[in-house]
Amino acid sequence: MKRALFPVLALSAFLTAQSAPAQVKVEVGKITCKQFLAFSVADPRDIAIWLSGYYHGKRSDTVLDTQELKENFEKLKSACYSNYDTPVMQIVEKAFVAPTAK
Repeated sequence: MKRALFPVLALSAFLTAQSAPAQVKVEVGKITCKQFLAFSVADPRDIAIWLSGYYHGKRSDTVLDTQELKENFEKLKSACYSNYDTPVMQIVEKAFVAPTAK
């Protein structure tokens, strides 16, 4: 019985390992608007959420305004349509991030 069970377990482990998604790391600063709009890196909403968290974290702002997030996502998409080759983070920094006081 043990001998018959081993091949089944081995096959099961192999199939599980084959179907596991690969981990992918992305340099967000290099994502262009064209890639953002084409879903070629990730879902644009996921990227927008990451960007929101990144910039809120830089300001130590822990407030999540879901309506503002949706509005900013739409603004970012609109800005990207006329700036295909521009990095998304550059668009965000110009349009959404207030300059720091010196």
